Amino acid sequence: MHLIKDENGNPIPHGGQEHTAESCENHGHCHDHEHSCQHCDGDHKDETTALLGYMLSHNEHHAQELEQMAVNLEKLGMSDAAAQIKEAVSEFQKGNMRLSLALTLVKEHIKEA
Repeated sequence: MHLIKDENGNPIPHGGQEHTAESCENHGHCHDHEHSCQHCDGDHKDETTALLGYMLSHNEHHAQELEQMAVNLEKLGMSDAAAQIKEAVSEFQKGNMRLSLALTLVKEHIKEA
């Protein structure tokens, strides 16, 4: 089921409208939806590519925000907390490298198909 909600939690009907990362950004509801493809034929290549690209970019942005937070905490004399955040950012970056590789593999698979 693919359920999209507005900022107030109300379901947004979208019938046959394709849900992509671009539509998430344009309508601001990407964090408020559920998607399960158990009933699908699995052929959502464009949607998967767009959503994976969006998620990678989104995660990279969060990593940058966390890096800045660590800098700010160091300035406040909270070096232990800053160090923990830097470790978390390192893990984010490892995960983002894996997402980037997955995105490349998906795109290559689509080209070959």
